[in-house]
Amino acid sequence: MTDYTKIDFAPLVEASADEVVTESLVRDVALPSGGVLALITLDNGRDHTRPNTLGPRTLQQLGEVLDAQQARAAAGEIRAVAVTGKPYIFAAGADLSKVSDLGTTENARLVTQLGHHVLGKFSSIGVPSFAFVNGLALGGGVEIALHCDYRTVDSSAAAIALPEVFLGLIPGWGGATLVPNLIGIENALEVIISNPVKNNRTLKPAKALELGLFDAMFSPASYLEQSIAWADSVLTGATEVKRPNVPGKLERLAKWDVAIKIARDTLQSRLGTAAKSPYVALDLLKAAKDNNRAAGFEREDNALAELISGDQFHASIYAFDLVQKRAKRPAGAPDKALAKPVKKVGVIGAGLMASQFALLFVRKLRVPVVITDLDQARVDKGLEYIRGEIDKLHGKGRIDADESNRLKALVSGTTDKADFADCDWVIEAVFEELGVKQSVFGDVEQYVSPEAVLATNTSSLNVAEIGATLAHPERLVGFHFFNPVAVMPLLEVVKTPKTDEATLATAMATARALGKSAVITADRPGFVVNRLLAKVMGEAARALDEGTPLPVVEQSLASIGIPMGPFELIDLVGWKVAAHVQDTMVAAFPDRFYASPNLHALAEIPEPLEKDKNRKVKDLSKAAKKALTFGSSPVDGATILRRVEDELAGEIKIMLDEGVVHAAEDIDLCLILGAGWPFQTGGATPYLDRVGASERVFGQTFHDPIIAGVR
Repeated sequence: MTDYTKIDFAPLVEASADEVVTESLVRDVALPSGGVLALITLDNGRDHTRPNTLGPRTLQQLGEVLDAQQARAAAGEIRAVAVTGKPYIFAAGADLSKVSDLGTTENARLVTQLGHHVLGKFSSIGVPSFAFVNGLALGGGVEIALHCDYRTVDSSAAAIALPEVFLGLIPGWGGATLVPNLIGIENALEVIISNPVKNNRTLKPAKALELGLFDAMFSPASYLEQSIAWADSVLTGATEVKRPNVPGKLERLAKWDVAIKIARDTLQSRLGTAAKSPYVALDLLKAAKDNNRAAGFEREDNALAELISGDQFHASIYAFDLVQKRAKRPAGAPDKALAKPVKKVGVIGAGLMASQFALLFVRKLRVPVVITDLDQARVDKGLEYIRGEIDKLHGKGRIDADESNRLKALVSGTTDKADFADCDWVIEAVFEELGVKQSVFGDVEQYVSPEAVLATNTSSLNVAEIGATLAHPERLVGFHFFNPVAVMPLLEVVKTPKTDEATLATAMATARALGKSAVITADRPGFVVNRLLAKVMGEAARALDEGTPLPVVEQSLASIGIPMGPFELIDLVGWKVAAHVQDTMVAAFPDRFYASPNLHALAEIPEPLEKDKNRKVKDLSKAAKKALTFGSSPVDGATILRRVEDELAGEIKIMLDEGVVHAAEDIDLCLILGAGWPFQTGGATPYLDRVGASERVFGQTFHDPIIAGVR
């Protein structure tokens, strides 16, 4: 087994000269029963907006402090050691901005070994160790606590999580070994794998306590004092710490391997096999059944070193930065001060999409929302849906009765457009036909003020043409949601040549208030997501038309890690919607987009696909096979994949040359947030660079250097 004391970590520490060091500040606390507790406070000297992180210099200092406490323990100067964080923050884990710059597999291995070496000291100080988790704890922060003998948590802590799998890594400072042996294999699978792959879900303190990650929970008002008193009671024996979730012999013999198999099958069904980190984590959890810390930590060293130096981690960090940074500072956004206040919202339409809009606006903006449609019956149906959804939120405990009543009171319906007169924002959700949208905006414009913003949810029509007959086209903007409206985080905000800065600023501010990530796009057919999905769908349809069996087409893109095959995606979007988008793109660019007669035929068949019991696509239905015409030149999956790669690379290059968005990063942000493009690819452009499609198509790469691991 690895002897961490004999490893030279100096080169790693020296290479981290610009690290924001989280200091390990020690003070002695008198225990109620007598003696001293040495309390270590982690603090990087910044406010709560810059969490404590754990780089090589931070770990080195923490190790030195723990060595000093070990000497004090041996001399009988202290009875216990505890570690806590600065206000609201315990620790947010490794400094990922530095980890991605390590350069070699061996440097990556040093990082994980240094973590094991330092954090392992908590269990060998010579006196009991306690973690007082007073706030946010992620990744390595949680692992600090795991290495301690006992743990308490503040009931108001913002989040507790081991998110590494989400970022293409594994909990490599002890988490993959310690967690299953503390809380059981099924709970460990939830914390280490299931939660990260569910869009990085985190734990509330109460849930973390229930799972067994913590021994006690206290309120924030006197959290530290209560934790110290509790620690004293543990030391005196007055409190017996019970851990019912620690796995026994029966679980190790009977449940462990079964739980691993079920988890593996679930992952393969949901994610496919392209993402590496969930399966590496699964293998580590399986091996942790031996409850051998030294062996487990060495397994973590090897696994993390390989993942850190691989493509998927570097791509995931790029994607993470897009979502966490670029999405919050959208390229091309005007001055926020230009945004107009939105005090009342009008929604044209009362169908499902329009009703979803109304619900979102009233929940997030908490302003009056009025919906309209052709007749009162449709309006009433829309209102019934909205109020029913509010009742569901109340029933689930997400809002209280007062909030439910307030939200319902803010929503009204009308068939008289004059009721829109005092609306600051009007959005349409009517049939995707140019004349219909022009008509409804022309009708409502006569009632609203000249300053009111008009927003269209068109998914592919030219926004400028929608506003061509308006008296004030400068206040029209595209505001394209993705379905389901409440869940999908992306908004494409479409700027026409006439959209003024105040309108654009208001659209961006409104998107932010709605909790969405907005990307500004030019008024070009399909904007970003639908234009590129049309490429993928077109190549899938081409292969089917040529005579390729549908199962081959569906599996052709599995190596990218896209969560569903092309035809499963079309089935989700809607066959008629997909056919309409394809028609729009073919009409705009007939030389570049494929027109499939079979796609229109499939849209007319009630059940075009045969599915298994889990609703996964198996093949075309019998009715579809009878209705369609196929060629006699089938292709294999590799050919389809290469076609899709090359077509995407070419189209994205054209879009960037046209100025559809400001940079390749915006393309990737749209595909990650709006089309489920996998984090571990980094989005489309890094992937296309790595597989050589960019070079094949236009002789260059989107990124220089390319976003990849050690080459």
